[in-house]
Amino acid sequence: MGDPPAAKTFYVTTPIYYVNDVPHIGHAYTTLSADVLARYHRLRGREVFFLTGTDEHGQKVQRSAAEQGLEPIELADRTVERFQAIWEALHISNDDFIRTTEPRHRRAVEAIFRRIDEAGDIYPGEYEGLYCVPCETFWTELQVGEGGCPSCGRPVETVREKSYFFRMSRYEKRLLEHIERHPEFIQPESRRNEILSFVRQGLKDLSISRTTFDWGLPVPTDPSHVLYVWFDALTNYLTAPGLGTDPERFERIWPADVHLIGKDILRFHAVYWPTFLMAAGLPLPRVVFGHGWWTVEGQKMSKSLRNVVDPLWLIETYGVDAVRYFLLREVSFGADGDFSHRAFIGRLNADLANDLGNLLSRTVGMIQKYCDGVVPEPSEETALEVAFRERAEAVMVAQDGFMAQCAFQKALINIFELVAAANKYVDETAPFKLAKREADRPRLRTVLYTLAEGLRFLRLLTDPYMPTTAAKIGCQLGIPALEPGRPFNEVSRWGGTEGGQTIHEGPKLFPRIEEDRAVAIHEEVARLADAEEAPPEEDAVEEIGIEEFQRVSLRTARIVAAEPVPKSKKLLKLTVEVGGGEQRQLVAGIAQDYTPEALVGKSVVVVTNLKPARLMGVESQGMVLAGETPEGKVVLATFDEPLEPGCVVK
Repeated sequence: MGDPPAAKTFYVTTPIYYVNDVPHIGHAYTTLSADVLARYHRLRGREVFFLTGTDEHGQKVQRSAAEQGLEPIELADRTVERFQAIWEALHISNDDFIRTTEPRHRRAVEAIFRRIDEAGDIYPGEYEGLYCVPCETFWTELQVGEGGCPSCGRPVETVREKSYFFRMSRYEKRLLEHIERHPEFIQPESRRNEILSFVRQGLKDLSISRTTFDWGLPVPTDPSHVLYVWFDALTNYLTAPGLGTDPERFERIWPADVHLIGKDILRFHAVYWPTFLMAAGLPLPRVVFGHGWWTVEGQKMSKSLRNVVDPLWLIETYGVDAVRYFLLREVSFGADGDFSHRAFIGRLNADLANDLGNLLSRTVGMIQKYCDGVVPEPSEETALEVAFRERAEAVMVAQDGFMAQCAFQKALINIFELVAAANKYVDETAPFKLAKREADRPRLRTVLYTLAEGLRFLRLLTDPYMPTTAAKIGCQLGIPALEPGRPFNEVSRWGGTEGGQTIHEGPKLFPRIEEDRAVAIHEEVARLADAEEAPPEEDAVEEIGIEEFQRVSLRTARIVAAEPVPKSKKLLKLTVEVGGGEQRQLVAGIAQDYTPEALVGKSVVVVTNLKPARLMGVESQGMVLAGETPEGKVVLATFDEPLEPGCVVK
């Protein structure tokens, strides 16, 4: 990405996340990447604007809310709280959080629509074709072929309705020219080639309104239509800087320096979005970076498979900076990656506990022991100090290049090569031996100063990735907090550590996860899977006779109380009345789709002759029945008319 113009705010965005999604490590990965860029550029003294938020309109949201007995805005409000809680726990430093249901967003959408309309690029017509509701994507018959949606594999719907169209075809040549003249526009190169191939096949005009549902922003010139959700959603990047509300601010912030997105929404950001902007006469973003997907223990992450990794659970289990480090260190940004608890524990122990943590502990310990807890003044350097200083300076300089490429993994590898060099320097200089002879005291002071200065560099280098860890390093070394206004070239110059500053020994940065705790973590993961996993759909279902079915006792029940199961993000403990005054205690994996308050009073179907089982230490005396939507939402089985508890279901 390089350095933006001096007066230009560095503007970085995540996609806005669907409010019927379950927040998972994929969301955390994108948002964390944006956070690292934002923190890095702030550290360099630049004005930064970091935006994230939620996408709250569309047919998918309306259907999902209806299935849960909620208004769409109620579903949105509930999910926004989940995302914001995760970003707070992950120490995300976003400057704004945009919601597409906000009045300011409606003003921005109306502003860009009118610009495009005035340019003559919107016209009325009728759309007839195929549409995937979960992906909110239009497809041609050729693209769908014999299967379902080319993106998610789910069934598509035939749609025929009046629509307004955007003349996207008019911008085909201009978009191709832009991509070819600006190879940095779409990254990595594989994504760029994908988009070039798509555009060269020819762009067709795009349907940008719907009439068969109403949860969306109305078309400004015709309120009987709602805008296509992607026209609405993409405009969020203009809303927050001030389109339609603050022209001066908008001029200072737009265009975005980098849109960070998952590869599944690349076409919307690299084809639809730039053509919208061209038609509106607005500058294009400098970079659209489509990163890869995460699998979990070799499987595609899916709510239906119950293998979605909860970032809050990870943070509670491993610590926030360990999570931040692992997600950006494990995978080359742009490539797909696999999440594994075994790999996580291995990297935490090796890189963070052994290498970085021990380096700080023994450096601070030696300064405490040999220099009365005060960083010494150095004396003459030897070749070892010169080599270490040059390595540290080279690592600091290299960070700009890595940030320009969003090469977070390479940046961290480079930083931890300095950690390795510092540990090697300790072994080569053997300060504990120098401390034995008075004649070696000057040399000892130089060695300990060099280590303290190396750790000061590491404090700066790790700050965007592990801000809490960086602050702890600074505290133990007695370094003042980073001053936002202080020029970066001053603090990143070798020799910034002042002799005479007092160190403060503290707890280990990253305690090792020993084998017994690692086993306990794996057992906990297995228990959660056993308690909450839903078997994947199978192509063939074994047939049973009526006698076997009649052995299952299905009864109506009324939920009289509900509460979360301790230490579980997915389980709720329900108290249900099953007839004749009898009450049962059930455990159900529905916490991510129902609040306890919303469940009380609901009529449900319960299997009453199921053997009791213990889930997360809580006994379940039966099972409540539920279905699952194509999007993975759990929906309780209920009735058109109220039934008293205890009625037979057959």
